[in-house]
Amino acid sequence: MRSQTLNIRNYTGFASMTVVCLLILYLPLAVVAVYSFNASQSIVAWEGFSFRWYVDVFTGLESEKFKLAARNSFVIALTAATVSTMIATLAATGMTRGGRFRGRTLSFGLISLPLMVPEIVTAVATLIFFNTIGFERGLLTILLAHIAFCIPFAYLPIAARMQGIEETYEQAAQDLYATKRQAFTKILLPLMMPGIISGFLLAFIISLDDFIITNFVKGAGVETLPTAIFGAVKQGIKPNIMAISTMLLGFSIVMVTISYFVSKKDDEV
Repeated sequence: MRSQTLNIRNYTGFASMTVVCLLILYLPLAVVAVYSFNASQSIVAWEGFSFRWYVDVFTGLESEKFKLAARNSFVIALTAATVSTMIATLAATGMTRGGRFRGRTLSFGLISLPLMVPEIVTAVATLIFFNTIGFERGLLTILLAHIAFCIPFAYLPIAARMQGIEETYEQAAQDLYATKRQAFTKILLPLMMPGIISGFLLAFIISLDDFIITNFVKGAGVETLPTAIFGAVKQGIKPNIMAISTMLLGFSIVMVTISYFVSKKDDEV
């Protein structure tokens, strides 16, 4: 019998279920984005198109608070993504090019553990750890927590890229009298760069958008953009919060899009 290709789109109800899922996922985001351009102070009554609340974010009464929170978020995200990407690159090199060694499976499990453990559990465990060692909570505790949490997100695209690179490139370089270090820095590292960039961008956006872990380990008076938004929402949803959320959403979409195209280019190499 001639084998038939399974096409899930032919199943009854697939299209309608897809539409329902997309609406549930993205309709609230679309509503927030649209009403961030509302001229009214009301979050439900539309009174015309305006950039009023975007201007308010940068010049309003709460602008300094949000600017400081955004600065903290970007500094932490940039530093955490950089450090976690470096660690992930070394881990991927050891796991992929280190051959078989005792504890290899356990090491991979430990790297992947933050992806499987609920984030609230990670947040509580991190908080208990910092309290146990008497570490004062602040920007540094947020940074350390984000580095640990971002490592597996940076590791996955880097390891996937490295697994697609044949070892013959390094062997050929060593046959031409290159040292192992030179073979890594001159041959392997440039070939890994698309995966490294993709891992960095993914870790950056994960750190920038994180709320749960940050809210647990931050010190008093220390805010990042997600925690500042949460604090403002507890006092009532204002249109300027919608504007901030829309800008953060747009930035996240841009970063994820860049990561996607870098990964796509990686697959074509």
